[in-house]
Amino acid sequence: MVKISDLRSREVINVVDGRRLGLIKDIDIDLEEGRITSIILPGVSGKFLGFLGKEEEIIVPWEKIMKIGADVILVEISSFTDPKHELRINY
Repeated sequence: MVKISDLRSREVINVVDGRRLGLIKDIDIDLEEGRITSIILPGVSGKFLGFLGKEEEIIVPWEKIMKIGADVILVEISSFTDPKHELRINY
């Protein structure tokens, strides 16, 4: 069994291009079915020193998680235009 707090401390890496996507920022949970539907990562910010701009998030569906290891979480996102991948902007 893995705790959410343990997941948040693991680096997320895309196996397609080896890119480090960062640490988990949040998790989406389907309360009716009692399962995690996606992990949310901080995206590339258009901000300058945290100011002026919108914060983007990378939503990785649970189906795209390939392996959860002791130190890293491997995901498979073929491109950021993948229909199962979502880029969400918070206002």
